[in-house]
Order: sequence, then structure tokens, then C-alpha cells
Amino acid sequence: MTSFPLPQPDAVRPIRSLTLEHYSEGPVIDLEGNLYFSHGTSISRMAPGGEPSVWATSAAPNGHKILANGEHLVCDATEHGVLRFDRDGGPLGRAAGGRCQDLEIDGPNDICLHPGEGFYFTDCLPGKGAVIFVDLEGRQKVVARDMDTPNGIVLSADARSLFVSESLPNRVTLIPLAGPGQAAGPPRVFADLPRHPGGETDGKNLPDGMALDRDKRLWVAHYGMAAVQVLSPEGRLLASYGTGMRCTSNICFAGADLATAFVTGGDGEPSPGGLVRLDVGVPGLPVLPAGG
Repeated sequence: MTSFPLPQPDAVRPIRSLTLEHYSEGPVIDLEGNLYFSHGTSISRMAPGGEPSVWATSAAPNGHKILANGEHLVCDATEHGVLRFDRDGGPLGRAAGGRCQDLEIDGPNDICLHPGEGFYFTDCLPGKGAVIFVDLEGRQKVVARDMDTPNGIVLSADARSLFVSESLPNRVTLIPLAGPGQAAGPPRVFADLPRHPGGETDGKNLPDGMALDRDKRLWVAHYGMAAVQVLSPEGRLLASYGTGMRCTSNICFAGADLATAFVTGGDGEPSPGGLVRLDVGVPGLPVLPAGG
């Protein structure tokens, strides 16, 4: 039995918080509730109820998480690495990149933390993508390989599974874990996602960033579908919430009790990007480690 019932989709209207010049990505909040998101070459920060201001820049910022010590980790495919920034947006170099075992890291896309152990990120390549783990000493390890455009990534609440969106096959894959950075078996399909009528592909059905709520449901930003899909802990589609942005890219929970979903995306370059709020009243699973 769920503790936080999902609202009916027709009761949740997307509220456009911002219209941006560029497609947006990588939403995340800090311990003070400030929201960060990427657009173009900028990462902006927006205080609750405030206006956004540019916090940092990089070549192509994407997935973003914040460590217990206040440092930030940002995926950047153009830089072929995961970049580190201090709490004020100052660059600190790379946290990951180069070679990992026999693989050359090419296109880091999204990232999730394994509290007290390190972090995982996706290297997003068609047919030859990978999930890579980086421990607290900076050692890199391939967790899964030969994945098809691995994109969004989320660690389960019990840290025993990784959920990875594989964009081109339009599915979410589950990787069982035996421990930090150690797969317990091969990836398996967790859920196939809805498609446009007629089954069109070509950028129209691409799962992207994801987040978990406190009832272990998986919220999937569905690029090309103008929606966030909500999956049960068993992978069954429970609800679909419209975002008003065809190219929905990523999602995070923020606000009081983490019960508001903020969604990034746009209508595709060079059309404007945006930041949309969904007042779902369902608390997200916290992804921030305790402050250091």
C-alpha cells in the first residue's frame, strides 16, 4: 500500500516557471533549497521564489549532483568528463574522465550518488554505452557496458539496484548490485515505455533523466513525449503527467517536503528551453547526502 497516492494526471497542470534561450537539463537542489539547472553553456542557480542567475559555465553541462562537502559534480559530454565545482561555482578540475579499464570515456550524460561510497555516471553512446562507478579515491570501474544510449541514472533506495534509461530502445533497464560499483548480474529490462501511435522513433520516444519518490516509484522524463512517466516498483506504468515541453529532459523534487517536481527541457534547439513545475504533492526520495 502506498503512503502517498498519485494525483490524477488531469489534476496536474504544468506551470511554466521560466522560458530560456536554450534547452535545459540537469536540475538539482542543494541543502538550502536552491535549484540548479543547465542551459546552453551555463548552469544557473535559483533560490526558492527568486530569480535565476548564472552560477557557473562549462562547454555542455548536463547531469548534476551535489556532494556532502558542498562540491558539485557535473557531466559534460563535450569535455568528455565529469567536472567538479566548488559551492560558489568555481572550477576544480575533473572528477572522472580519460580511460576506464579498456574504455575511453566519451559522453558523460547523467549522474547519481552512492552515499559514502562514490558516484555512478552514464557514458551515452549508441550500442556501446557504459555505466561507470567512481569511488571516493577517484578510481574508475565499468559496471555495465554495451548499453544502448544509457542516459538517466538513479540508485534505488536500498542501494541494491541501478535504474538506467536507455534512450533509443525506449526502455528503463535495471542493474542489480552486489555492492558499490559491483554488478550482481547482467542488466535486464525493467520497463518498456509508451510510444507515439504508429511507433515512430527518430527522437520521439526517448527516456531521459529520472527520479524516485518515497514510495519507490520511478519518475521518468520522456523526451519527445512531452511527459513524465511514473512507474511502479515492479515497472508497471502508473501515470503520465504532461509537461508542455515536447523535449522533456530531466526531473528533480524540490520545495516543501520535496513534493514539487521541477522538470527541464524545451522544444528542441534552437527553440526556447524551459523550466516547468508540477505540483504533484508527492515527496521525492532525497538525493542529497548530509552536509559536511
